[in-house]
Amino acid sequence: MLPPLKPIPIKERLSVLFVEKCQLDVLDGAFVAVDMHGVRMHIPIGGVACLMLEPGVRVSHAACSLAARVGTLLVWVGEGGVRVYSSGQPGGARADRLLYQAKLALDDDARLKVVRAMYKYRFGDEPPQRRSVEQLRGIEGARVRALYQLLAQQYGVDWKARNYDHHDWDAADIPNRCLSAATSCLYGVTEAAILAAGYAPAIGFIHTGKPLSFVYDIADLYKFDTVVPIAFSVASKPCQNPEREVRIRCRDAFRQSKLLERIIPDIETVLSEGGFTLPEPSEESILPAIPNPESIGDAGHRS
Repeated sequence: MLPPLKPIPIKERLSVLFVEKCQLDVLDGAFVAVDMHGVRMHIPIGGVACLMLEPGVRVSHAACSLAARVGTLLVWVGEGGVRVYSSGQPGGARADRLLYQAKLALDDDARLKVVRAMYKYRFGDEPPQRRSVEQLRGIEGARVRALYQLLAQQYGVDWKARNYDHHDWDAADIPNRCLSAATSCLYGVTEAAILAAGYAPAIGFIHTGKPLSFVYDIADLYKFDTVVPIAFSVASKPCQNPEREVRIRCRDAFRQSKLLERIIPDIETVLSEGGFTLPEPSEESILPAIPNPESIGDAGHRS
């Protein structure tokens, strides 16, 4: 059995890296991408939070194993990162955090408190009193539609509505395609942070019943401060490959805003509003792939 690695803390990593048309493998102890000509490119896998795998990528068992050991999330996406097909858990889940999250989600009063905390974080003001989760979801939807319209006017974009078809990408207009590309980047990074912190992507509070419900909950806290303005900015100007431009600008924005430093503490903050105490990990529990600045293993070195 391979010894456990001490990964780089999630907040110190590069947020997202896209790869395409290559073979990912572990050669001579290094995580590499090998192109069709046999040329190797070393990827410092322990220094990346989320590796987006576009069409044309093949991944060896050894590569998947190493990514899991260093806590890097692998996400299989469509061309340009515009669709998310599947993802592999990096091994960071913890039973105590999962039970805590489930307890909050299953208690009606606690869930409402968490939803209200998310609403306040997102919009900067207190949500209306005596409203159910469903009513707050409706109010939130109305505010989101208004924000889309406001940003469209600000950037001079012809905006009709948020409308897209997962099965027919090209049928969407440019603004919607840019938004889908931007949000897929944000969802990948958010899912990586959630898993690293030991929580379950499927147990949501505002969103429910979907494999990534909690990812959508947390990503929405940052969406209009990060990726949505980028999407409208790109859509407002002629561009040969708008989806690629969106991805590059999102990557740079995540780094400049230090998004990964914010996500995990913010998760703890909004969940704490539910009124239950976060359990202390038992001594025999396996630590998640996160937050210990002093435990940086040599397998996670960065170039």
